[in-house]
Amino acid sequence: MATAVSSAPASANPLPATVLAELQGIVGAEAVLTADEDLIPYSFDGTAALKHRPACVVFPRSTEEVSACVKLAARVGRPVVTRGSGTGLSGGSVPLGGCIVLCMVKLDRILELDQKNLTMRVQCGVITKEIDDAAGKHGLFYPPDPGSMKISTIGGNVAENSGGLRGLKYGVTRDYIMGMTVVLPDGEISRLGNKCVKDVAGYSLKDLFIGSEGTLGIITEVLLKLLPRPAARRTMLAMYDSMEAAAETVSAIIAARIIPCTLEFLDRMTVQCVEDYARIGLPTDVEALLLMETDGHPAAVEDEASRMMEIARTHGAREVKMAADDAEGARLASARRNAFSALARVKPTTILEDVTVPRSELARMVKFINATAAKHRLLIGTFGHMGDGNLHPTFLTNEKDTEEMHRVELALQEIVDETLAVGGTVTGEHGVGLAKKAFLRQQFGDVSYTLLQKVKRALDPSGLLNPGKIFD
Repeated sequence: MATAVSSAPASANPLPATVLAELQGIVGAEAVLTADEDLIPYSFDGTAALKHRPACVVFPRSTEEVSACVKLAARVGRPVVTRGSGTGLSGGSVPLGGCIVLCMVKLDRILELDQKNLTMRVQCGVITKEIDDAAGKHGLFYPPDPGSMKISTIGGNVAENSGGLRGLKYGVTRDYIMGMTVVLPDGEISRLGNKCVKDVAGYSLKDLFIGSEGTLGIITEVLLKLLPRPAARRTMLAMYDSMEAAAETVSAIIAARIIPCTLEFLDRMTVQCVEDYARIGLPTDVEALLLMETDGHPAAVEDEASRMMEIARTHGAREVKMAADDAEGARLASARRNAFSALARVKPTTILEDVTVPRSELARMVKFINATAAKHRLLIGTFGHMGDGNLHPTFLTNEKDTEEMHRVELALQEIVDETLAVGGTVTGEHGVGLAKKAFLRQQFGDVSYTLLQKVKRALDPSGLLNPGKIFD
């Protein structure tokens, strides 16, 4: 875990007036922020305890303006940190002193929806949910649905390779990127990919930038793949007296060759917090709750829903509920979507972590997290994507309590150690950023870690784009 910073100190390295004047000449004076009170909201993202004031914040409105800003930054040797809505959970968009923050939220237009090729071309600042809503008007579907989809931008989703609740069946952001426009560290503009379903010409360069967290280039436009919208959906909740029974249900569903749209879980603490927060009507004495959703052809959905409910009962579910209609389904699904907000009410600081293990290790991992919480006298609520092994142990703490924060760091290191010991990864969807970079060499090993550094040096030899993220 990155070192906590209790405030957002003013930049010790302000930009010269001549550089500010050039930036204003590119984007307009009103699109460059320099006053301390204006910079504070851009000194942090969704990651707890990480804050630092930039030199200025710039709001470009086009790829060409981004290019011009980057060329200027390269000429004067100033680092550039790219930002969308600031919902990141690994410190990926936290600025550093003296840097120029490029806030991309003004690049917010849907440029084209091509129904013949099932694609959509959008600027990087479009909100994720707006993409799916726009596709839905034409009977189409953009599946990736990160928990922040109502406020996160598609550019941030691509830079972090975001996942979501539907990831088990539909995959993650990478699976829907057909092309992109990227501003390189020298300010040159690269256009990658196309609408072709098949294209194996050269290296798959667009994949290099997906998940690169703004360290290799700045994504300004994205060409997205769309799918036909599922005709039907069923939502179910299963309640358990043991986490092992819930995990066995997940394994049995997959073994039955059923791939649900959603297969999520909440532990006892999270269920209690959600019920206190949202009043959904959940039993608060359960050890685990599974949210199960299936979608597709109506006949297939009814068959899969029936089989999943039976599998849940066979494997120890105390109770299984099926939503009567879409409205009730949305209410039941809100149990999972409200998890983070509900937990965040308990203590002043909420640290939402992100590890992924093979599905076969889920029950063991949840037990280990609970034992680690007890060992270090911490409150940890755990929820996540049980269908794909992605866990979110959520520390409920107070960043001003330095002794408790030290225990949080010790507990997180133990959770990471156990994750890697069972063949997992230190991040399934939140990215590395500042928060996880201390663990990356541990996962990759020296040779692969060095390869990452070589890629960064090859594309950004001066280290100007989002320096200090992923590795030092």
